Amino acid sequence: MDRREFLRLGAAGAAAAMTTGGAVSSAPVGEAKEDPKSPAERMKVGCQRWGSNPKRLPHLLRCGVRNICASPARAGPDGVWTEETCRDVRKAVEEAGLQADMMYWGVPIQVLVPGQRDALIERARKNILAAGQAGIPGLQYTLNVRVWQARTGRASGRGGGTYSEWDLSKVDSQRKPHVGALTAEEHWDRITYFLNKVVPVATEAKVRLALHPNDPPMPDKNRWNIDQVLDSVDGLKKFVQIAESPYHGLLFCQGCVWEMLPKSAKPDGLYEAIRWFGTRKKIFAVHFRNLRGGAEKFVETYHDEGEIDMFKAAQTYKEVGYTGMLMPDHVPHHPDDPEGLQHFAFAYGYIKGLVQAVYSA
Repeated sequence: MDRREFLRLGAAGAAAAMTTGGAVSSAPVGEAKEDPKSPAERMKVGCQRWGSNPKRLPHLLRCGVRNICASPARAGPDGVWTEETCRDVRKAVEEAGLQADMMYWGVPIQVLVPGQRDALIERARKNILAAGQAGIPGLQYTLNVRVWQARTGRASGRGGGTYSEWDLSKVDSQRKPHVGALTAEEHWDRITYFLNKVVPVATEAKVRLALHPNDPPMPDKNRWNIDQVLDSVDGLKKFVQIAESPYHGLLFCQGCVWEMLPKSAKPDGLYEAIRWFGTRKKIFAVHFRNLRGGAEKFVETYHDEGEIDMFKAAQTYKEVGYTGMLMPDHVPHHPDDPEGLQHFAFAYGYIKGLVQAVYSA
Protein backbone atom coordinates (compact mmCIF):
# COMPACT_ATOMS: atom_id res chain seq x y z
CA MET A 1 0.00 0.00 0.00
CA ASP A 2 1.39 3.42 -0.93
CA ARG A 3 1.17 6.48 1.30
CA ARG A 4 -1.77 7.96 -0.62
CA GLU A 5 -3.79 4.80 -0.02
CA PHE A 6 -2.84 4.85 3.66
CA LEU A 7 -3.97 8.44 4.02
CA ARG A 8 -7.32 7.53 2.53
CA LEU A 9 -7.75 4.55 4.84
CA GLY A 10 -6.28 6.32 7.84
CA ALA A 11 -8.66 9.27 7.53
CA ALA A 12 -11.59 6.91 7.23
CA GLY A 13 -10.38 4.88 10.19
CA ALA A 14 -9.95 7.91 12.40
CA ALA A 15 -13.46 9.07 11.56
CA ALA A 16 -14.82 5.61 12.27
CA ALA A 17 -13.05 5.52 15.62
CA MET A 18 -14.86 8.66 16.75
CA THR A 19 -18.28 7.74 15.35
CA THR A 20 -19.42 4.18 14.78
CA GLY A 21 -16.20 2.32 15.52
CA GLY A 22 -16.91 0.20 12.42
CA ALA A 23 -14.19 -1.55 10.46
CA VAL A 24 -12.64 0.16 7.46
CA SER A 25 -12.22 -1.86 4.29
CA SER A 26 -10.21 -1.14 1.18
CA ALA A 27 -12.53 -3.35 -0.88
CA PRO A 28 -14.79 -1.64 -3.45
CA VAL A 29 -18.30 -0.72 -2.31
CA GLY A 30 -20.54 -3.78 -2.43
CA GLU A 31 -17.68 -6.26 -2.00
CA ALA A 32 -16.94 -7.74 1.42
CA LYS A 33 -13.30 -8.14 2.36
CA GLU A 34 -12.60 -10.66 5.10
CA ASP A 35 -10.67 -9.26 8.05
CA PRO A 36 -7.42 -11.27 8.20
CA LYS A 37 -7.37 -11.01 11.99
CA SER A 38 -10.07 -11.27 14.63
CA PRO A 39 -10.08 -8.36 17.12
CA ALA A 40 -8.31 -10.51 19.74
CA GLU A 41 -5.44 -11.13 17.31
CA ARG A 42 -4.95 -7.50 16.31
CA MET A 43 -3.09 -4.59 17.81
CA LYS A 44 -5.27 -2.24 19.77
CA VAL A 45 -5.25 1.37 20.84
CA GLY A 46 -4.43 1.68 24.54
CA CYS A 47 -4.10 4.35 27.20
CA GLN A 48 -2.11 5.00 30.35
CA ARG A 49 -3.24 8.56 31.02
CA TRP A 50 -6.24 8.23 33.34
CA GLY A 51 -5.50 4.92 35.00
CA SER A 52 -8.54 4.02 37.07
CA ASN A 53 -10.24 7.44 37.21
CA PRO A 54 -14.00 6.69 37.05
CA LYS A 55 -14.63 10.15 35.63
CA ARG A 56 -12.36 9.59 32.65
CA LEU A 57 -12.77 5.88 31.88
CA PRO A 58 -16.10 6.44 30.03
CA HIS A 59 -14.34 9.05 27.88
CA LEU A 60 -11.86 6.38 26.82
CA LEU A 61 -14.68 4.03 25.92
CA ARG A 62 -16.36 6.74 23.83
CA CYS A 63 -13.09 7.10 21.91
CA GLY A 64 -12.98 3.38 21.20
CA VAL A 65 -10.30 2.58 23.81
CA ARG A 66 -10.91 -0.67 25.68
CA ASN A 67 -7.44 -1.64 26.91
CA ILE A 68 -5.44 0.42 29.38
CA CYS A 69 -2.48 0.58 31.71
CA ALA A 70 -4.21 1.16 35.05
CA SER A 71 -3.22 3.21 38.07
CA PRO A 72 -1.21 1.37 40.74
CA ALA A 73 -3.02 -0.44 43.53
CA ARG A 74 -3.21 1.00 47.03
CA ALA A 75 -0.55 -0.21 49.43
CA GLY A 76 -1.64 -2.48 52.24
CA PRO A 77 -0.66 -2.20 55.92
CA ASP A 78 2.95 -3.25 55.30
CA GLY A 79 3.44 -0.82 52.42
CA VAL A 80 2.89 -3.30 49.59
CA TRP A 81 -0.07 -4.20 47.42
CA THR A 82 -2.47 -6.92 48.44
CA GLU A 83 -4.55 -9.19 46.25
CA GLU A 84 -7.59 -7.23 47.37
CA THR A 85 -6.21 -3.79 46.44
CA CYS A 86 -5.10 -5.10 43.05
CA ARG A 87 -8.55 -6.59 42.50
CA ASP A 88 -10.06 -3.20 43.33
CA VAL A 89 -8.12 -1.69 40.41
CA ARG A 90 -9.19 -4.42 38.04
CA LYS A 91 -12.82 -4.15 39.20
CA ALA A 92 -12.94 -0.37 38.67
CA VAL A 93 -11.60 -0.72 35.15
CA GLU A 94 -13.84 -3.63 34.19
CA GLU A 95 -16.99 -2.02 35.60
CA ALA A 96 -16.35 0.87 33.21
CA GLY A 97 -16.27 -1.58 30.29
CA LEU A 98 -12.49 -1.63 29.84
CA GLN A 99 -9.67 -4.09 30.48
CA ALA A 100 -6.52 -3.57 32.56
CA ASP A 101 -3.77 -5.05 30.38
CA MET A 102 -1.10 -3.57 32.65
CA MET A 103 -0.67 -1.58 35.83
CA TYR A 104 1.90 1.04 36.84
CA TRP A 105 4.61 -0.19 39.17
CA GLY A 106 7.02 2.24 40.81
CA VAL A 107 10.33 0.54 41.57
CA PRO A 108 12.46 2.70 43.91
CA ILE A 109 15.94 3.50 42.63
CA GLN A 110 17.27 2.27 46.00
CA VAL A 111 16.12 -1.20 45.01
CA LEU A 112 19.41 -1.47 43.11
CA VAL A 113 21.79 -0.11 45.75
CA PRO A 114 23.76 -2.74 47.70
CA GLY A 115 23.00 -2.56 51.40
CA GLN A 116 19.50 -1.18 50.84
CA ARG A 117 18.04 -3.36 48.15
CA ASP A 118 17.08 -6.70 49.69
CA ALA A 119 14.17 -5.45 51.80
CA LEU A 120 12.86 -3.37 48.88
CA ILE A 121 13.24 -6.25 46.47
CA GLU A 122 11.22 -8.42 48.82
CA ARG A 123 8.45 -5.80 48.71
CA ALA A 124 8.70 -5.84 44.92
CA ARG A 125 8.31 -9.62 44.89
CA LYS A 126 5.19 -9.37 47.07
CA ASN A 127 3.72 -6.76 44.72
CA ILE A 128 4.23 -9.04 41.73
CA LEU A 129 2.56 -11.96 43.51
CA ALA A 130 -0.40 -9.80 44.54
CA ALA A 131 -0.87 -8.57 40.97
CA GLY A 132 -0.79 -12.12 39.68
CA GLN A 133 -3.30 -13.33 42.25
CA ALA A 134 -5.65 -10.52 41.22
CA GLY A 135 -5.34 -11.34 37.51
CA ILE A 136 -3.32 -8.26 36.51
CA PRO A 137 -1.36 -9.57 33.51
CA GLY A 138 1.47 -7.03 33.35
CA LEU A 139 3.39 -4.34 35.22
CA GLN A 140 5.08 -1.31 33.67
CA TYR A 141 8.24 -0.06 35.42
CA THR A 142 11.56 1.78 35.06
CA LEU A 143 15.08 1.21 36.40
CA ASN A 144 16.69 4.51 35.51
CA VAL A 145 18.99 6.68 37.60
CA ARG A 146 17.32 10.07 37.17
CA VAL A 147 19.74 13.00 37.13
CA TRP A 148 17.51 15.56 35.48
CA GLN A 149 13.90 16.33 34.65
CA ALA A 150 12.53 14.34 31.75
CA ARG A 151 11.88 17.50 29.69
CA THR A 152 13.37 20.99 29.77
CA GLY A 153 10.48 23.11 28.47
CA ARG A 154 7.77 23.66 25.85
CA ALA A 155 8.06 24.46 22.15
CA SER A 156 5.51 26.21 19.92
CA GLY A 157 3.29 23.93 17.84
CA ARG A 158 0.45 24.12 15.40
CA GLY A 159 -2.80 25.85 16.25
CA GLY A 160 -1.28 27.66 19.21
CA GLY A 161 -0.46 24.45 21.02
CA THR A 162 2.86 23.55 22.62
CA TYR A 163 5.02 20.45 22.49
CA SER A 164 7.16 19.01 25.27
CA GLU A 165 10.82 19.68 24.52
CA TRP A 166 14.15 18.22 25.55
CA ASP A 167 17.30 20.32 25.11
CA LEU A 168 20.53 18.97 26.58
CA SER A 169 22.06 22.47 26.59
CA LYS A 170 19.48 23.56 29.20
CA VAL A 171 20.09 20.89 31.83
CA ASP A 172 22.29 23.06 34.08
CA SER A 173 19.17 24.20 35.90
CA GLN A 174 17.89 20.66 36.42
CA ARG A 175 17.97 18.75 39.66
CA LYS A 176 21.09 16.86 40.69
CA PRO A 177 21.19 13.15 41.47
CA HIS A 178 21.32 11.79 44.99
CA VAL A 179 23.66 9.01 43.89
CA GLY A 180 27.37 8.92 43.29
CA ALA A 181 29.36 7.89 40.24
CA LEU A 182 28.23 4.68 38.61
CA THR A 183 30.17 2.67 36.05
CA ALA A 184 28.45 0.57 33.40
CA GLU A 185 29.76 -2.60 35.05
CA GLU A 186 28.32 -1.58 38.44
CA HIS A 187 25.03 -0.63 36.84
CA TRP A 188 24.71 -3.99 35.07
CA ASP A 189 25.62 -5.84 38.27
CA ARG A 190 22.77 -4.10 40.11
CA ILE A 191 20.26 -4.70 37.33
CA THR A 192 21.24 -8.37 37.06
CA TYR A 193 20.89 -8.84 40.84
CA PHE A 194 17.41 -7.30 40.72
CA LEU A 195 16.24 -9.33 37.72
CA ASN A 196 17.51 -12.63 39.14
CA LYS A 197 15.39 -11.96 42.24
CA VAL A 198 12.14 -10.80 40.62
CA VAL A 199 11.85 -12.48 37.21
CA PRO A 200 11.38 -16.00 38.69
CA VAL A 201 8.55 -14.60 40.83
CA ALA A 202 6.95 -12.92 37.82
CA THR A 203 7.24 -16.17 35.86
CA GLU A 204 5.54 -18.09 38.66
CA ALA A 205 2.82 -15.44 39.00
CA LYS A 206 2.41 -15.13 35.21
CA VAL A 207 2.86 -11.35 35.35
CA ARG A 208 4.77 -9.76 32.48
CA LEU A 209 7.32 -7.18 33.64
CA ALA A 210 7.61 -4.45 30.99
CA LEU A 211 10.59 -2.13 31.41
CA HIS A 212 10.41 1.39 29.98
CA PRO A 213 13.75 2.59 28.52
CA ASN A 214 15.57 5.52 30.06
CA ASP A 215 14.25 8.82 28.72
CA PRO A 216 15.98 10.95 27.61
CA PRO A 217 19.30 9.26 26.80
CA MET A 218 22.37 10.33 28.78
CA PRO A 219 25.63 11.28 27.03
CA ASP A 220 28.44 8.76 27.56
CA LYS A 221 30.52 11.53 29.10
CA ASN A 222 28.63 13.54 31.71
CA ARG A 223 29.51 15.56 34.77
CA TRP A 224 27.86 13.05 37.12
CA ASN A 225 30.08 10.18 35.92
CA ILE A 226 27.05 7.91 35.61
CA ASP A 227 26.94 5.28 32.90
CA GLN A 228 23.26 4.90 32.10
CA VAL A 229 22.92 1.51 30.38
CA LEU A 230 19.25 1.29 29.42
CA ASP A 231 19.28 4.17 26.94
CA SER A 232 20.63 2.37 23.87
CA VAL A 233 19.30 -0.40 21.66
CA ASP A 234 22.31 -2.57 22.51
CA GLY A 235 21.68 -1.99 26.21
CA LEU A 236 18.03 -3.01 25.86
CA LYS A 237 19.06 -6.13 23.94
CA LYS A 238 21.41 -7.10 26.75
CA PHE A 239 18.72 -6.38 29.33
CA VAL A 240 16.08 -8.73 27.88
CA GLN A 241 18.62 -11.56 27.68
CA ILE A 242 19.30 -11.45 31.43
CA ALA A 243 17.12 -13.86 33.46
CA GLU A 244 15.45 -15.11 30.29
CA SER A 245 11.69 -15.62 30.68
CA PRO A 246 8.54 -15.01 28.60
CA TYR A 247 7.50 -12.69 31.45
CA HIS A 248 10.57 -10.44 31.17
CA GLY A 249 10.52 -7.81 28.40
CA LEU A 250 9.90 -4.22 27.43
CA LEU A 251 7.39 -1.48 27.30
CA PHE A 252 8.78 -0.56 23.89
CA CYS A 253 8.76 3.24 23.76
CA GLN A 254 9.40 3.96 20.11
CA GLY A 255 9.95 7.64 20.87
CA CYS A 256 12.78 6.70 23.24
CA VAL A 257 14.27 4.36 20.65
CA TRP A 258 14.15 7.16 18.08
CA GLU A 259 15.88 9.48 20.55
CA MET A 260 18.68 7.04 21.30
CA LEU A 261 19.44 6.10 17.68
CA PRO A 262 22.33 7.97 16.05
CA LYS A 263 21.28 10.05 13.07
CA SER A 264 23.08 7.66 10.72
CA ALA A 265 20.85 4.80 11.90
CA LYS A 266 17.56 6.59 11.21
CA PRO A 267 14.97 5.72 10.13
CA ASP A 268 15.70 2.03 9.51
CA GLY A 269 17.17 1.46 12.98
CA LEU A 270 13.73 1.89 14.55
CA TYR A 271 12.07 -0.74 12.36
CA GLU A 272 15.05 -3.07 12.84
CA ALA A 273 14.66 -2.70 16.61
CA ILE A 274 10.94 -3.49 16.39
CA ARG A 275 11.78 -6.64 14.43
CA TRP A 276 14.58 -7.71 16.81
CA PHE A 277 12.51 -7.38 19.98
CA GLY A 278 9.20 -8.29 18.35
CA THR A 279 10.33 -11.58 16.84
CA ARG A 280 11.64 -12.56 20.28
CA LYS A 281 8.27 -11.67 21.87
CA LYS A 282 9.91 -9.07 24.12
CA ILE A 283 7.51 -6.23 23.29
CA PHE A 284 4.77 -6.31 25.93
CA ALA A 285 3.31 -2.86 25.20
CA VAL A 286 4.18 0.12 22.98
CA HIS A 287 4.39 3.83 23.68
CA PHE A 288 3.35 4.92 20.21
CA ARG A 289 4.45 8.53 19.87
CA ASN A 290 6.12 10.72 17.29
CA LEU A 291 8.79 13.39 17.59
CA ARG A 292 11.39 15.45 15.80
CA GLY A 293 15.05 15.42 16.77
CA GLY A 294 17.39 13.16 18.69
CA ALA A 295 19.32 12.60 21.89
CA GLU A 296 20.51 16.18 22.35
CA LYS A 297 17.31 17.99 21.37
CA PHE A 298 13.82 16.90 20.40
CA VAL A 299 10.15 17.91 20.56
CA GLU A 300 7.19 15.54 20.87
CA THR A 301 4.72 16.29 18.09
CA TYR A 302 1.28 15.26 16.97
CA HIS A 303 1.26 11.74 15.60
CA ASP A 304 0.95 12.92 12.01
CA GLU A 305 3.81 15.42 11.84
CA GLY A 306 6.95 13.94 13.40
CA GLU A 307 9.91 12.22 11.76
CA ILE A 308 8.75 8.66 12.40
CA ASP A 309 6.75 6.99 9.64
CA MET A 310 3.92 5.84 11.90
CA PHE A 311 2.27 3.73 9.22
CA LYS A 312 5.50 1.84 8.59
CA ALA A 313 6.01 1.39 12.32
CA ALA A 314 2.48 -0.05 12.66
CA GLN A 315 3.12 -2.34 9.70
CA THR A 316 6.29 -3.58 11.36
CA TYR A 317 4.55 -4.36 14.66
CA LYS A 318 1.97 -6.32 12.67
CA GLU A 319 4.73 -8.09 10.75
CA VAL A 320 6.30 -9.48 13.95
CA GLY A 321 2.94 -10.64 15.31
CA TYR A 322 2.54 -8.01 18.01
CA THR A 323 -1.07 -7.85 19.24
CA GLY A 324 -0.82 -5.60 22.31
CA MET A 325 -1.54 -1.95 23.00
CA LEU A 326 -0.33 1.06 21.00
CA MET A 327 -0.49 3.82 23.64
CA PRO A 328 -0.16 7.56 22.93
CA ASP A 329 1.80 8.33 26.08
CA HIS A 330 2.50 12.02 25.36
CA VAL A 331 0.45 14.56 23.38
CA PRO A 332 0.68 18.33 22.77
CA HIS A 333 -0.98 20.83 25.08
CA HIS A 334 -3.27 23.82 24.61
CA PRO A 335 -4.97 26.06 27.24
CA ASP A 336 -8.38 25.29 25.73
CA ASP A 337 -7.81 21.60 26.46
CA PRO A 338 -6.19 21.55 29.92
CA GLU A 339 -6.81 17.83 30.53
CA GLY A 340 -5.75 16.77 27.04
CA LEU A 341 -9.11 15.23 26.16
CA GLN A 342 -9.12 16.66 22.62
CA HIS A 343 -5.48 15.86 22.00
CA PHE A 344 -5.78 12.29 23.19
CA ALA A 345 -9.02 11.78 21.22
CA PHE A 346 -7.14 12.82 18.09
CA ALA A 347 -4.36 10.35 18.95
CA TYR A 348 -6.78 7.48 19.60
CA GLY A 349 -8.59 8.04 16.31
CA TYR A 350 -5.31 8.29 14.42
CA ILE A 351 -4.04 5.03 15.91
CA LYS A 352 -7.32 3.22 15.27
CA GLY A 353 -7.13 4.36 11.66
CA LEU A 354 -3.58 3.04 11.38
CA VAL A 355 -4.53 -0.33 12.84
CA GLN A 356 -7.48 -0.72 10.51
CA ALA A 357 -5.34 0.32 7.55
CA VAL A 358 -2.51 -2.16 8.18
CA TYR A 359 -4.93 -5.06 8.61
CA SER A 360 -6.84 -4.04 5.49
CA ALA A 361 -3.73 -3.77 3.30
